[in-house]
Amino acid sequence: MTDDPIRVRAGLPRLVEATVSLLGLVAISPILLPAMLAVRLSSPGPVFFRQQRVGRKGATFTLYKLRSMRVDAAGPAVTGREDSRITPVGLWLRKSKLDEFPQLWNVVRGDMSLVGPRPEVQRYTDLANPLWRGVLEARPGITDPLTLKLRDEESLLPADESERERFYLDTLQPLKLRGYLEYLGRRNAWTDVGVIIATVIGILRRPPPVDPAEVLRRGRI
Repeated sequence: MTDDPIRVRAGLPRLVEATVSLLGLVAISPILLPAMLAVRLSSPGPVFFRQQRVGRKGATFTLYKLRSMRVDAAGPAVTGREDSRITPVGLWLRKSKLDEFPQLWNVVRGDMSLVGPRPEVQRYTDLANPLWRGVLEARPGITDPLTLKLRDEESLLPADESERERFYLDTLQPLKLRGYLEYLGRRNAWTDVGVIIATVIGILRRPPPVDPAEVLRRGRI
């Protein structure tokens, strides 16, 4: 890939996304509120996990999730399948994807879109990389086609913490960046609608797991 600017196609209009996200927060509140209570009662610490992520054009913003890890947990920013830092309630939240729903507020605020590349932490973002510069032409999102395929991303990561971060940066992240750019180059409002519908179906009916060996063999997801 060259250093030339990458053309990113527009998806759903901002007003539509903000309206849908606000209505979504209201609609899921009967589920979200008990989940928040479960987080509060299950382990010490705040209900919400807040973290600085890199958004469109490299601007940072605060991303919101339901907390799924112990507050005293140290270690790499990449979590694995058998990560001991995840609480029992947090494991359920991650499997059901309920921990991601507070990001609808990020969409209302304009930090994120419903559909777009997943936002990364600054530590794992390289603005000198043309792949990253292309991805950051778009507003990050809650879901996208690649995120649907990588619903169980932890299964691709080594259990050993000392190997996990390097594998993520050297192998998995480049695959993700290329996948993000492939979608951004062909997206439109209707493809975004299709991704949202597929995401809802994926939450209600879990897709088959990704085969790590096949991902590495093909060099794509």
